[in-house]
Order: sequence, then C-alpha cells, then structure tokens
Amino acid sequence: MGKIDDTDMKILKELVNDASLSVPKLSKKINVNPSVVYSRIKRLIKRGLIKKFTVIVNEQLLGYNVDAIVGANVDSKRRAAVMDALLELDQVRSVHEVTGRFDLLIFVKTRTLDELHDLISNKFAAIDGITHTETFVEMSGKAREPVYTLPK
Repeated sequence: MGKIDDTDMKILKELVNDASLSVPKLSKKINVNPSVVYSRIKRLIKRGLIKKFTVIVNEQLLGYNVDAIVGANVDSKRRAAVMDALLELDQVRSVHEVTGRFDLLIFVKTRTLDELHDLISNKFAAIDGITHTETFVEMSGKAREPVYTLPK
C-alpha cells in the first residue's frame, strides 16, 4: 500500500465524523483544493482504506432499547456454521470469535427483555452447535469515534 500522508488523515478524520460532508465543505474544513480532496477520496476508496459510506441509525428511536453481549461456547466443528446462522437473526449485530472462556461474543439489540429471552432461549437454542450461552445485559455504555494517527 502506498504512503498515507497528513492530508489523507485529515480527510479520514472528517469523514469518520460526518461521511455526508460534500467535497467543497470538506475541502474548506481542511483547507485543501476540492479537486485534490476528490482525487484523494477516490484513491482512499480504491486502496481499501475507505470501505463504505454509511448511516448510523439511532436504534433507540426505533424501539431497540436492550443491548446485550452473549458469550457462547460452540462445537469447534460447527463454529463457522454457527456464526453464519447467528448473523441471519435480525437482532444480532455482530459475532466475534475470541479467546478466553467463550468461543464467541455475540452483540445483540432487542426491543424488550422478553424479546431477548426469546432470542436466547428459542432462536439461539435452535442453532446446532451452540453448547452454552451466558448473557450480559448492558446497563449503560459510552463509545467514541475512532482516532487514527500516522505511524511514527
């Protein structure tokens, strides 16, 4: 991969904060010619540094008020199939293979605790290969946008 410079990093920082910025507004914010900004964005996309431009939905306004992390142990021969099956469920946001006491961490969002209970007790239980789960309901949380810097 070619060299990433300070201008690329400024573009990435601004787009992480607001991917809907137009090229003219972005160019004014970072004080770089719009044609340079446009070509840099195209290059960042081509090189794979920008995977996609997306929208972050406020899921609470849609009624998704329960966040939980489910630790799961799975039959090692079924791990890939279990991960695929989990990702078919609407409430599952992401699945991560991890080290430690669980094989997988599953991040889920549901509207109610009853829906979470049904998800774990019925839908997860129906997936061949899941041998044990433990659920952690989020009481509160904070997150931030990532900060990227150039290597020194």
